[in-house]
Amino acid sequence: MAGLEKAVALLRGAERIIILCHSFPDGDTLGAGSALCRAMRGLGKRAAVRCSDKVGPKYKYLFEGLGDDSFSPDLVVSVDVADPSLFGEPVYSQYGRKIGLSIDHHKSGTPFAEETLNNPEAAATCEVIFSLVKALGVKTDRLMANDIYTGITTDTGCFQYVNTTPKTHRIAAELMECGADTTEIDRAMFDTKSRARLELERRVLGSMRFEREGQVALIRITKQMIRESEAIEDDLDGIATIPRSIKGVKVGITLRERDDGAYKVSLRARPPADASKICEKFGGGGHKGAAGCTLNMPAEKAEREIVEETERYLDEYL
Repeated sequence: MAGLEKAVALLRGAERIIILCHSFPDGDTLGAGSALCRAMRGLGKRAAVRCSDKVGPKYKYLFEGLGDDSFSPDLVVSVDVADPSLFGEPVYSQYGRKIGLSIDHHKSGTPFAEETLNNPEAAATCEVIFSLVKALGVKTDRLMANDIYTGITTDTGCFQYVNTTPKTHRIAAELMECGADTTEIDRAMFDTKSRARLELERRVLGSMRFEREGQVALIRITKQMIRESEAIEDDLDGIATIPRSIKGVKVGITLRERDDGAYKVSLRARPPADASKICEKFGGGGHKGAAGCTLNMPAEKAEREIVEETERYLDEYL
């Protein structure tokens, strides 16, 4: 486990850095990746961000002014990746066995990097990046502040989730002082939906089922739903929070069909339930309020397996 000083030494000692985000990217992995890329370039190094999935219009602003670069790295860094299965292809095939540093905030997962900088008390990986950028001595300009703020606001549900701490608010205040466009970012992340997103929500809500007297809610997102609604990846961002938002629900489950037929499972839990404890049973991980795993099985079996494990967990711990 690398401390902050070791991570700084690794980054300062490298000249060509590739930064990896997880597949189905969210605001935290992309914000952390773009912010670290800016910091490395600010130190005069070559740096670029890689992701198995294309970055959609919603998050394009995070890469303003960065462009792209192609080179052979002497250091590969992952951001906000708790398990190597989350990289997706082709990133894992090219870089998955060469990762020198993992920067993360999830309390559970599978170690895969030579060194890991992880702070499970942080609300988002972007909180860790904020501390790292300071330790590197790089000035946080407006664009970098936007990157880091995006990761924090999306991973805290605009500061509503239980992972939000006093430190989270203090960092957000500093980012505002650095010029972060907080109002515009929050509006884009939480108050703006495309028509395709609404069409997708309509179909997803039709799949909803409840278990354990309404304490567990489950929705399914199929490839057909995505196709019929003409949704893009950006339109799926945040859908996993829908089941948890229902009164009386302790654990919300979202199953998303992948191209290979497997199902990506996203769990969202209300205190005192711990989503990571459930996902660990399937080789996944995360943190208390949000966790994930992958089930390589047909839809009906996947639903049954995850619901039964969730009910076992609730029976035993709550």
